[in-house]
Amino acid sequence: MRRDPPDTAPEPANEVPERVIVPQSPVAPGTEAVERISTFHSLRYPEYRLLFISGLFIFLGVQAQQIVRGWLAAELTGSNRGLGGVFFGFAIPMLLLTPFGGVAADRFPKRTVLLVSTALLVISALWVGLADAFGVLEYWMLVGASAVQASGFAIFGPARISFTSELVDRRALPNAVILSQISMNSTRIIGPAAGGALIGVAWLGTAGTYLITAALMVIAFIIIVPLPKQAKVDRSDRPSPISELRAGLRYVRGNRPVLLLIIASYAVVMFAFPYIAFLPLVATEVFDVGSAGYGIMNAASGAAAVIVSLRIARISGADSWRIQVIAGVVFGVGIVALGLAPSFPLALLALFVIGGGASAFQAMNNTLILTESEPEYHGRVQSLLMLSFSGFGLAALPLGAVADTVGLRPVFVGMGISAVISMLLYQWARRRVPRDQSKTTIS
Repeated sequence: MRRDPPDTAPEPANEVPERVIVPQSPVAPGTEAVERISTFHSLRYPEYRLLFISGLFIFLGVQAQQIVRGWLAAELTGSNRGLGGVFFGFAIPMLLLTPFGGVAADRFPKRTVLLVSTALLVISALWVGLADAFGVLEYWMLVGASAVQASGFAIFGPARISFTSELVDRRALPNAVILSQISMNSTRIIGPAAGGALIGVAWLGTAGTYLITAALMVIAFIIIVPLPKQAKVDRSDRPSPISELRAGLRYVRGNRPVLLLIIASYAVVMFAFPYIAFLPLVATEVFDVGSAGYGIMNAASGAAAVIVSLRIARISGADSWRIQVIAGVVFGVGIVALGLAPSFPLALLALFVIGGGASAFQAMNNTLILTESEPEYHGRVQSLLMLSFSGFGLAALPLGAVADTVGLRPVFVGMGISAVISMLLYQWARRRVPRDQSKTTIS
């Protein structure tokens, strides 16, 4: 049930009084007026704060793991194909389980779904940490741990985002989604830098770093426990999970704006986001900056993501369509620049551009998906959106094989160009959505 903020909460001086925006007639996406609220408006809701803080701990652990996992994969295989294989192991469970993660988020108490998914994230971190500590870690174990982590994320992601819509009012929803994005992107500054530094600490190394991330997941689990329990619902007459999944697919097919948003995410994420998989070898083979440089590369991207997210967090609803298109193009241009960068400082500048573009694109996509769809479908729609990240894991393996043959730089340039072309085609298609299918009321 959606909660109102406490009556005693102070109203920021620059707060815009709550109001209802109802267009006199249907308006095409991207033409609404802009409503602005305070940057951290949604943190006034106590239960949303718990969700936000738990996300900080989880994403901090995940970002540090990404550094260590990539480093271990590079050590165990020494190839782009090996790095892509770890992402492939992540992608398969995401592909198979994410749709049912969305069904679970719509069918069961979201707090329970979050607790189960966080437990899986703890298990995946402990598995690698203990295997590495005892000197028995092998490449297949790394891939297996990625699969377990993917299973956790397959149900964590849809539940977390759809839960947001129950903890804040509709006016605060875009701000809450963007703050959730900030919680993830801020950890991209600390997590990679910390992970890269901890790898070099002799008494910690990769094993100790993984065990620290497991402890962070346990803390997140404890923070989730006090979140509100959903009232018990009689499910005796509810359709089967398969039927609910089919209903979600029919809903998306009949909602043109939502369908276009999901297609845009697939096109950009699947063919451009795999750049992340190859950053360890960019650090070691292209620029020879080691694990510390790898951490700095991720931190540069994360810093831009936080800066951009803070800038757009004040926008409530309007302008999201326009920002999304611009951000997708900027993201693609940044990847092209990374592929052409002749030096490490210029590569960091390109990653700064990439981080800002990626953050804005994802935040606007999630915001628009929630505001353009009905609450009872939020979990399933979010799960379909998350499938694009399964796609990028699947694409990482063949792209890695191509990179082993022709080099990373041409592959990066091709990935960036594909993102730009995809966003231009999306903009063309979006303008042709019938006016009566644009959902613009904010209440």
